Amino acid sequence: MSLKDKKLAYRIYLYLGALFITSLVVSNLIFQKFFYWNPFGDVEVFGVSLFEISVGVLPYPITFLITDLISEIYGKKKANEIVTAGIFASFFSMGIILVADVAPAIESSPLSNEIFSQVFSLSPLAVLASMLAYLAAQYIDIAIYHFWKKLTKGKHLWLRNNFSTFLSQFIDTFVVVGLLCIFKVLPWHLFFGLVVSGFLFKIFIAFLDTPLLYFFVYLMRKRFGLKIGEELLLEV
Repeated sequence: MSLKDKKLAYRIYLYLGALFITSLVVSNLIFQKFFYWNPFGDVEVFGVSLFEISVGVLPYPITFLITDLISEIYGKKKANEIVTAGIFASFFSMGIILVADVAPAIESSPLSNEIFSQVFSLSPLAVLASMLAYLAAQYIDIAIYHFWKKLTKGKHLWLRNNFSTFLSQFIDTFVVVGLLCIFKVLPWHLFFGLVVSGFLFKIFIAFLDTPLLYFFVYLMRKRFGLKIGEELLLEV
């Protein structure tokens, strides 16, 4: 690979990492708002309306699309590096929020201390729950993805994309909702309904992102002349 191509590959990896970290941090900040989206009518699952979910799940599936793309083009090591960077960014953002919450608001502040605390006071607990779920889900997603990639010798991209995402998304949803109930952020009677609703929504999004993954992988392979199963090596 030429020096010019190597610089471009690094730049794309950097931008993908930025999108990944932004999606992850934002999902932790906005999780307290819930919305109702159900194209199938008024259906309840364990007492919770189907697709009655947190807005925090909207950017989160993007993280799995990005890790799958990085796994396919850059390899397992680079995908794990992005996941680790995301953990650091999330805890760092929570540290900033905690400091901001302690700082007293002036009288002319558009947001009072009470409103600011109401919006962000649960964020540290949410981030702890999210990060524990995130650790389990993302590393499992990458491991399963590369298991199927090796088994299929780089073929059947849709198979490893969906199989890895389905299991990891279930683990993520189950763990994060469970921990939020343990931390008393959410009541236990909503547990099963939120797990089913959140998981089904994420699976629906996973189906939608498969064509996008094919498209981006095609562009990357064409630009860098990669064969099926071949990866870019960014190490100097």
